[in-house]
Amino acid sequence: MENSRYPKFTFTWLGGLVLVAGLVVGTMAVSFFNIFWMFAFKESLQYKDWFFMLSNAAGFLTAIAFFDFFIVRPNTGKKLNFNFSPTNFYTYLLIFPMMFGMMLIAEFITSQIPTTGPFFGEYYEFFTKLMEQLTDDPLVMIITAVICAPIFEEIVFRGIIQKGLINKGTKPVNAIIIASVIFGLVHANPWQFVGAVLLGCVLGLVYYKTKSLLLPMLLHGFNNLSSTILIAYTKNESFADAFKIPEWMILVGGIILFSVFYYLFTKKYKVHYSEI
Repeated sequence: MENSRYPKFTFTWLGGLVLVAGLVVGTMAVSFFNIFWMFAFKESLQYKDWFFMLSNAAGFLTAIAFFDFFIVRPNTGKKLNFNFSPTNFYTYLLIFPMMFGMMLIAEFITSQIPTTGPFFGEYYEFFTKLMEQLTDDPLVMIITAVICAPIFEEIVFRGIIQKGLINKGTKPVNAIIIASVIFGLVHANPWQFVGAVLLGCVLGLVYYKTKSLLLPMLLHGFNNLSSTILIAYTKNESFADAFKIPEWMILVGGIILFSVFYYLFTKKYKVHYSEI
């Protein structure tokens, strides 16, 4: 690893603060631009469909840049860089069904979380309205959810946090779980938290084994694309509603699919990649 072109940085509480600071700075920069636009042209960009996409991208870009310039380069002498190499075709035949199986399991668990009541009802209504606002323009939604989110979020949660924890000496399984829980928490609602944690564990496993950030990005995009299609055609993110079957069948199918391909990927598939 000493001769690797990829910097062997570590992730600590300081790195976390740097990421948050970069996120805040990027988001504030977009907000200030909106204020300038309001004074100059008497129009608020906040209600434009693409404004959330721009704000989100700016926040992640500055967070990554801050971590690169304030953590990685001073401590390693190298710039932040990741392996985006494709793997052999057989790998894809294993990881996509495994991911889909976990998506089905996550759907069942998420469906058990209440959407009514004094707390959950109001929160769910607010969350639903927010999601509807973000999905008004299908093109913006696809660019944001299927392209931008997988790229930026995988760089931060798998490429920086998970990898940095492993470089620091954290056991890989613990690093994967920690990165996945943080990934779930930033979604800031219980309905996406469960899915984000479970799917984050699959993404973390694939990244740890293949060492390529391209694969979790593709899987992340696949998950978000599936959700986008479900929302477009069924007005929710439920495979059970789309296929007109009970949620328990979704759970059984998910467990079988995930178990089989998890076994093949982790036990039978002996190829392990390395960063050079």
